[in-house]
Amino acid sequence: MHPYLLKSATELARLVRTGETTSLALVELSIERMRSVNPLLNAVVRARVREAKAEARVADAALAERGPDGVGPLHGVPCTIKESIQLEGMPHTAGLVSRRGHRAPRDATAVRRLREAGAIPIGVTNVSELLMWVESDNRLYGRTNNPYDLGRIVGGSSGGEGAAVGAAIVPFGLGADIGGSIRGPAFFNGVFGHKPSAGLVPSTGQWPTAERDTEGFLCTGPLARRAEDLWPVLRVLAGPDGECEACRPIALGDPSEVDVGALRVLDVPDNDWIGVHPALRSAQERAAGSLSAAGARVEPRAFAGLARSLHYWGASLSRAGGTPFGVLMGNGRRVPVIPELARWALRRSPHTLPALTLAALERVPERFPARTDRLIAELQDLRGTLGEALGADGVMLYPSYSRPAPRHRGPLRRPFDFVYTAIVNVLGFPSTQVPLGLDRRGLPLGVQVVAAHGNDHLTIAVAGHLERALGGWVPPPHRSRYGPRRTFIPGTP
Repeated sequence: MHPYLLKSATELARLVRTGETTSLALVELSIERMRSVNPLLNAVVRARVREAKAEARVADAALAERGPDGVGPLHGVPCTIKESIQLEGMPHTAGLVSRRGHRAPRDATAVRRLREAGAIPIGVTNVSELLMWVESDNRLYGRTNNPYDLGRIVGGSSGGEGAAVGAAIVPFGLGADIGGSIRGPAFFNGVFGHKPSAGLVPSTGQWPTAERDTEGFLCTGPLARRAEDLWPVLRVLAGPDGECEACRPIALGDPSEVDVGALRVLDVPDNDWIGVHPALRSAQERAAGSLSAAGARVEPRAFAGLARSLHYWGASLSRAGGTPFGVLMGNGRRVPVIPELARWALRRSPHTLPALTLAALERVPERFPARTDRLIAELQDLRGTLGEALGADGVMLYPSYSRPAPRHRGPLRRPFDFVYTAIVNVLGFPSTQVPLGLDRRGLPLGVQVVAAHGNDHLTIAVAGHLERALGGWVPPPHRSRYGPRRTFIPGTP
């Protein structure tokens, strides 16, 4: 693997500014890497080769004209974008067959900001159908395979992003998260992923569109192979755009000014409902031990409300309202679930089983409004309890998932394990998934670092400490003997 494929976006941008390499060289290197590994992964579902090279040449010319102080912090660095986030001229379907051929008419706000900072997108990446499942698989693009074991999932819905970053195609990518869709893929693919505080980054330009209160749960943020990239990318993305009603100005601290040794660390091993794999428990204990050795005060804790995470997340999405999932599946007309399940059994449906199941279940909370009211009240109590426990100087260590990456279709047998990340969305807190090496099977381990609202700098500072202490991202094996070979979709030649 070329040494540049191991470096952070921050370091690569520095090398471009100092003339040690060029933007074109970096883009060509990422494209070469994509062509090498993507046939196995199916992470990038549409590439923009000609456009990216042309933009790299323009970037090199701009650097020569303006000098190193006249370009953005990500100048010349390649990246990828989740397919459900608008990238002008590229597919924008969210994995829905009925949207085949739909192209983004413009850049989403977050994409525009990345490009203004100098980043160069080389393609869009795979998702789960309509973004609501933990495996990135759909009838339009197919399934994405894990770079550490092709027979295992990459997570969802930003699963293609996780695989592209984990496999060293790009140093960072852009994802979105309403129930763990950044942190889950980051965990399964052994990289960093940050879900910002609610309201910090606008979600303008995504489809399905976040409506009403769901805008507060949907968060746009970075996945990166190195922790040092999280903060500069987040600073580029943050701030109102005048379109996303949920986004507002939030004063941020600075990770470089955080004294990790002065933090309080709440070590929460599980949610007292879904058990956690011993390898993940051991990894979290190592993380807690490293923070303790740095001087932080580690406190083993448990919060009873976390056992009802699924109920709180479901009630929050139901109360938020917006276009029903079943109507989105039908591209404006509700999908008749029972007939469609029969078609699925005959392998004639354009939909996946998880999507059809969710369409069948989504209306259940509507039948029990009093119960929904009670759950929302309990969630508010939990938010207050956790917020007070964290305070201005606390972080919480919490599992990113129940076990290392399951085999394909494995989550169908345990569909609720995603609640370890989902609860953080409806709490509105920031959370950073931190890679913690590999287990004995070579699968990535990790842990969430959660803080009170607005304290994104604390979780990212802890992520940087844990990377230095415990190693962070581990490059995947050169070859894997598992899983099918996929066809590379070259996009524009």
